Amino acid sequence: MRAPTKTFRLVAMLPLVAALALGGCSDQLGNAPAAPPTRIEFVPKVRGIPYFEAMDNGGLEAAKQLGVTWHSTGPATVDPAAQVTILRDLIAKKVDVIVVAPNDPAALAGVIAEARAKGIHVITSDTDAPGTQREVFVNQASAQGIGTALVDALMAKTGGAGQYAIVSCGPAAANLNSWIAVQKEYAAAHYPKAELVDTVYAGEDEAAATAIAKQLMTSHPGLTGLIGECTTSAPGVAKAVGDEEKIGRVFTVGVGTPQAIKPFLLDGSCSQSVLWNVESLGYLTAWTAKQVADGKPLGPVNKVSLELPAVKYDAATKTVLLGDPLLITADNVDQFKY
Repeated sequence: MRAPTKTFRLVAMLPLVAALALGGCSDQLGNAPAAPPTRIEFVPKVRGIPYFEAMDNGGLEAAKQLGVTWHSTGPATVDPAAQVTILRDLIAKKVDVIVVAPNDPAALAGVIAEARAKGIHVITSDTDAPGTQREVFVNQASAQGIGTALVDALMAKTGGAGQYAIVSCGPAAANLNSWIAVQKEYAAAHYPKAELVDTVYAGEDEAAATAIAKQLMTSHPGLTGLIGECTTSAPGVAKAVGDEEKIGRVFTVGVGTPQAIKPFLLDGSCSQSVLWNVESLGYLTAWTAKQVADGKPLGPVNKVSLELPAVKYDAATKTVLLGDPLLITADNVDQFKY
């Protein structure tokens, strides 16, 4: 009786084996494996500061909704050479899209060209790299909008007169330099009684910005205003005013992230922050990267999400614009959690 039993088991298994074989043939012949998700790598100016962390969070949120992957790798300091090294590593990893906020656009021109030659898409965000092979720039707000808002905010406190100074970050940062150029021209035309006495650079280092601001107040005893041009120098200059017990005599404004600048808005050492929704900038950046990777053209006006229903694109400069600057004060700072 054993032989028939073995025969029965063998016969019973044949349909299962056949089904598995047919299933394998079907996958090989008719169903191509699903394509891996688009890999987007974000290279900020520097890692570990609230601004780029908020931007990264926006990119991660977009990635979940868009079905792509988003990862951030930033240098420890605002070192152009470190960004070049990171980009070369990403080229070797054959990622799909590199998004970079350049510390020095000229220093990145060569490695951006290398990435494009390998078929890797490259876009800039937060800071542009004009004159390179980047495909699109995702701009947070126009230089005109940011520059005039900073000057107006400071002059509202100083009465449109007096001496003031600018504490910026990297001397080669294209976005900061474009804002400063607007500020100088706008202030000269609209506030002739105000005098810009110095423009200095602290890197992305809040403590250095504080030290420099204190030196400026010592060197210029009549100083009435300070502009913190980036998200580390804005709280840095405000802290210097508080430390020197000059709140109400030296006024500061700057480009500060809400929660980092909040203590200084509340104690009066900073009058106003001029920014934009940084998480929305990250979201828009990831969306734009996917459009570029998918080969989808950008229209003059683009519906990105419910929160970003009409994002403008300028084909001549290949620039996507998030929108108008956001004015942050002690009254609305708690609306933003980053």
